[in-house]
Amino acid sequence: MPDESPVPALPGPEQRWRCSRCGNLTRFDVTRRSRVTEYWHFDLPGSPAVESADVLEEVVERVRCRWCESTADVELVPRA
Repeated sequence: MPDESPVPALPGPEQRWRCSRCGNLTRFDVTRRSRVTEYWHFDLPGSPAVESADVLEEVVERVRCRWCESTADVELVPRA
């Protein structure tokens, strides 16, 4: 059965994630999907370096508390 927990938004400058189940504020596993355009520069031997990247789309698919493994209890709260 797939996890149907609501996914919290990414925290902004005045917010942070908190697990309401165990109180965790610092450790989360975040699964996200991104679509990115990158400028790759290859040196003469052929090794690449990404010199710039533009994020076209980013979707957070899941946020899981690292302490209690809950996905349903992670919420956005104001930073202190």
